[in-house]
Amino acid sequence: MERYSVLKDKNPREIVLLRGSGCKWKRCTFCDYHLDYCLDEEENYNLNAQVLSKVTGIYNKLEVINSGSFCDLDNKTMDLIIKTCEEKNISTVHFECHYIHHREVPTLKEKFKEHSINVRIKTGVETFDVDYRENVMKKGFGKSTPEKIRTYADEVCLLFGLTGQTENSMKNDIETGLKYFDRVCVNIMNDNTTNVKPDNSVIKVFAEKIAPNYIDNDRVDILMENTDFGVGGESEEQTND
Repeated sequence: MERYSVLKDKNPREIVLLRGSGCKWKRCTFCDYHLDYCLDEEENYNLNAQVLSKVTGIYNKLEVINSGSFCDLDNKTMDLIIKTCEEKNISTVHFECHYIHHREVPTLKEKFKEHSINVRIKTGVETFDVDYRENVMKKGFGKSTPEKIRTYADEVCLLFGLTGQTENSMKNDIETGLKYFDRVCVNIMNDNTTNVKPDNSVIKVFAEKIAPNYIDNDRVDILMENTDFGVGGESEEQTND
């Protein structure tokens, strides 16, 4: 599994895929990222230290993902992230956060601010259609509006390519994301271990009618494959007990 990459085009930054204790929600019907976890904090720290040692600070920005939320990372890893940022002159760090942990964001931002590091939070809202989000995707955001989500998140991830999504719904999701958030990351559903499968007809609509309108937008990342950021893939090192 690749865990370090450099993104050179839109919003240039380094990105690391670290490992934590696992997503605490684990109910999203389409997601199996939570399988990348380990309950042994020392093992996680050793792996994460190896990954973070590759960071150079070339763009002064670092994105940290961990198949869950920032609070799933052990304290030693979090301290090492701060140390790495200080040593490599990284001024901005992007973290992931599920809605259930939104009250923990202010403390995180304050901790990093003490080291002159700006924290940006990305959350996987997937769609702003509440009914689809909660009853089909099982995201766990409740009836949260974009305005409420904006109180803790700076960026959003959207997920397209599922049965029931339309040209209008996907366009509305992107436009809503751009209206309320700094950045939008569009992920296209890839086949995985869940029972939810990609709908090729929906993906075709996105690729032909929507993607061309946003491909050059600096605030929109589009991942047709879930490894397009250069991290992820099959893991042979996964140890879950």
